[in-house]
Amino acid sequence: MINQPALPTTIVIALIFLTVMIGTAAPASAQQSGTQTKEDGNIETVIVTASRRAVPAAALPTAWSAVDRAALQRIAPQHSNQIFNRVAGSWVSRGNGQESLISLRSPVLTGAGSCGAFMTAQDGISLRSPGFCNVNQLFDANLLQAGKVEVLKGPATVVFGSNALHGIINVLTPTVAQTRNQVRVEAGSRDYYRISASGSFDSIALSAQTARYGGYQDESGYKQQKATLRLDHKWQSWRVAGVLEGSNLDQETAGYIRGFESYKDDDAREENPNPEAYRDAWSARGQLNFTRDWRGAGEIALKPYWRSNSMTFLQHYLPWKATETNQHRSIGLQAMINGRTDRLGWRAGMDVDHTEGSLLETQAEFFSPNQPDGVHYDYEVDANSLGAFTHLDWSITERWRLDAGIRIEETRYDYQNRTNDGPACAPSASACRFYRPASQKDNFNDWTGNLALSHHTANRTVFAKAARGFRAPQTAELYRLQSGQTIADIDSETVDSLELGIRGLAGGLTYDAAAYWMAKEDVIFQDRDRYNVSGAETEHRGLELSLGWIINDVWSLKGNGSYARHRYDSDIELLGSRGTIEGNDIDTSPRHFGSIQLMADFASLGQPLSAELEWLWVAKYWLDPNNQHEYAGHELLNL
Repeated sequence: MINQPALPTTIVIALIFLTVMIGTAAPASAQQSGTQTKEDGNIETVIVTASRRAVPAAALPTAWSAVDRAALQRIAPQHSNQIFNRVAGSWVSRGNGQESLISLRSPVLTGAGSCGAFMTAQDGISLRSPGFCNVNQLFDANLLQAGKVEVLKGPATVVFGSNALHGIINVLTPTVAQTRNQVRVEAGSRDYYRISASGSFDSIALSAQTARYGGYQDESGYKQQKATLRLDHKWQSWRVAGVLEGSNLDQETAGYIRGFESYKDDDAREENPNPEAYRDAWSARGQLNFTRDWRGAGEIALKPYWRSNSMTFLQHYLPWKATETNQHRSIGLQAMINGRTDRLGWRAGMDVDHTEGSLLETQAEFFSPNQPDGVHYDYEVDANSLGAFTHLDWSITERWRLDAGIRIEETRYDYQNRTNDGPACAPSASACRFYRPASQKDNFNDWTGNLALSHHTANRTVFAKAARGFRAPQTAELYRLQSGQTIADIDSETVDSLELGIRGLAGGLTYDAAAYWMAKEDVIFQDRDRYNVSGAETEHRGLELSLGWIINDVWSLKGNGSYARHRYDSDIELLGSRGTIEGNDIDTSPRHFGSIQLMADFASLGQPLSAELEWLWVAKYWLDPNNQHEYAGHELLNL
């Protein structure tokens, strides 16, 4: 179903075997190391995502969370949802198989461009090209074998441009020194099996996994393979970190069960109304990060990269069940230079990305004159983005610090329609659903910036921050039009954010709290005529709290929670709404949610045993923009 080469199970099993051989040959000193939290020893946490280099996390004047390697190994996530319920302000809604929807200081967003509200990255490089995102793109990342997952909340930093609107999720690959020599075999209910292995030798590390799941619903499930190759090497005066990663997903997707509260029926919730549905996705990424010292306290960094993605799936959620194939390939470069004097630190950089993408949507069987069989869309887009940024941090005194940064970015799309311009239906159709605009070029010029003032003591940081973020329109919003819309006259979305935060350490207790207010403008949405338009406004206000308590050498407690309100701040004619919705809660935005974990680690007693009890909750939320239908929320206990 996909023209791209896949990673079949046999190849991944061979890679797993190879990692075992590497691990057997590796010296005993190749143990996990790094700058993590208590679970790796009492070492100060550092964050890479905010500045493209490791900096002490406690002093950052922005809200962040991190799930370290020890926690990832203990969670052994089968789905990304199991990781991000530990991040205050984040909820990744679990879909069928490996599918997901992200919420990060936001509602759970859906629609063609909703994924553009979040930057999801691997080692600072977007998992997918910013104009070609997919709501399910977290399944491309090798989360199980990651070195750490870092989350920045809100428009946090100028080193990222388009899509870093509500926040950034950055998956860090483990260094060679961090990669343990191990083999792991897992089995679970409903025919769940997974084999994973990792190993390192000299300057190379390899991690690989293969999994299969029989599915909760009838005739559903998936097979998935992932592999990550890491190189850490010294070449002349350059430090070189290379990453090559690939993933393959073969998913038999289950359709939505129908009927009021049918999920409470033991038999109905295991039914699959769409046994013919599927999703096949393939991805590969590579990068080389060259860094070297510059003038003593400075550093030069060059990071060339490439990516390739392809996905085919059946649109089972629509009555006419069209098939979509989308793919894109990219090359790019990130360049940065930074330096420091006694009180002033600075960095400046430039990012270039070139992507060639395509989309084909076809329908096998005739459904109606307005949803005919044949080709609905067939187009190519060449996308080019160029961004430049600079950032300064000034230590006014020993305790006061001022941070300021700005970024400008240009995005250009060259769209070529490969089928007939205009509607996909016969002239007699009364309201053709599919419209193919004529070939065209579009460009968007945007800027982002931030200004923060922070106060630091030995055990506490307090900060106030103002920031702006943006996202350029996604290609699907511009060129996949409906119902006779001939052109999408839309602009980039922007968000302005104000934030107050405090984090610190008091005895065995760590705390991190933040309050934020965000206003979004030119929000892109589909109106009641099914036109893609911009101009909506939304408001987002919330409180976030994370706590950690080291009770003793064995027991520890962690928790996070958020209270927020996300609402429509303008009167728009949103598809699916009636009358006015200004002031209403945005659908699928629970007012509060969070989780608590009680952990026992007996390593200090000489026993290789650990356990965790987790409680998580999601409050009730509205299911529609008119706030008339409600989901009651849920609670879960995990051991």
